Amino acid sequence: MTARPSVLFVCVHNAGRSQMAAGWLRHLAGDAVEVRSAGSLPADRVNPAAVEAMAEVGIDVTAQRPRVLTTEAVEASDVVVTMGCGDACPVFPGKRYLDWELEDPAGRGVEAVRPIRDEIERRVRALVAELVPAR
Repeated sequence: MTARPSVLFVCVHNAGRSQMAAGWLRHLAGDAVEVRSAGSLPADRVNPAAVEAMAEVGIDVTAQRPRVLTTEAVEASDVVVTMGCGDACPVFPGKRYLDWELEDPAGRGVEAVRPIRDEIERRVRALVAELVPAR
């Protein structure tokens, strides 16, 4: 049996995009994928509009807390998905890096966050299809 793949989502504050992506991946892949998220300059809490937008689709991210990006988190991940963190993410040979250009939900209301959430869902579904082959 092979080890389950691990994915690290990274954005600046680890409060919006990366938290929504991690929530989607946990929801869609269950225990088949190890999920991490982090930020280069983490906020003190998850963006309330992101929490509300995710709750609307039945995904609870209220228990999540922004975490600082560490070299160890990158080293321990098979796939690193960056979302606007620029050059803050360390690069290691043998890792797969994806850069998702997504609007930053910081300071925006839930109406503006919904399309970002939906685009993240689309991208995470495609990632799950690659990482978790149909059984």
